[in-house]
Amino acid sequence: MISQIPNNKQLILFDGVCNLCNSSVLYVIKRDSNNKFLFAPLESKIGTEIIKKFNIDTEKTDSILLYNAEKDKLTYKSTAALLIASHLGLPTNLLSVFLIVPAFFRNWVYNYIAKNRYKWYGKKESCMIPTAELKSKFID
Repeated sequence: MISQIPNNKQLILFDGVCNLCNSSVLYVIKRDSNNKFLFAPLESKIGTEIIKKFNIDTEKTDSILLYNAEKDKLTYKSTAALLIASHLGLPTNLLSVFLIVPAFFRNWVYNYIAKNRYKWYGKKESCMIPTAELKSKFID
C-alpha cells in the first residue's frame, strides 16, 4: 500500500474519529493549492502499515503523522503539523517559524491539546467518509 503513494506527495495520517483532526484535514485540503497532500485515517490499512513499518507505539504517540514518500521518512506531533503548515501559503505557512522552538517544548503544547481534544471538540462514532469531490485526496 505504501508503494501507491507518489513520490511527489506526502501522506497525512490523522485520527479519523476526532472532530478537531477532521476539521484540520478539511482546512489543509482547502489550502493545499499545490496538491501536495494525501490523507488517510490512522485506523486505515495504509495507516496501520506505516505505523508498523516505523514501529510507532500508538499508546505513546497519539498524533498526526506525516509520511514523506520520496524520503521514506515519518514525522509526527508538532513537527508534522508545522511542516504541513509550511506548504499551505499565507498566512498559515508563517506558523513554520515555530520549527526553531525546541521540539520538546512544542510537543508539550501539542500533547496537551491532543490529550484534551475529545473533551474539547468531541468524537465521531466512525471515520469521516470523504465526499465524491474529495475522494481522490484519500487513501484507504
